[in-house]
Amino acid sequence: MKIKTPAQLGALIRTRRKQLKITQKELAMTCGTGLRFIVDLEKGKPTCQIGKTLQVLQAVGLVIEITSIGGNEMP
Repeated sequence: MKIKTPAQLGALIRTRRKQLKITQKELAMTCGTGLRFIVDLEKGKPTCQIGKTLQVLQAVGLVIEITSIGGNEMP
């Protein structure tokens, strides 16, 4: 899946969290973040910290894979 905006990433995380049947509060506790962070992340706030975002992704069983737009291999 291609994610191009913070809003798309937030929507994906929200959908996955709901599939797992966990609340925002439970996810925040699992990740060691505040509830406000999860709410902001799911709403697509563009300034959410990348480290915390990666923790949330891992907690819901998602990973980010980076590919080059031009198709050139990256080191």
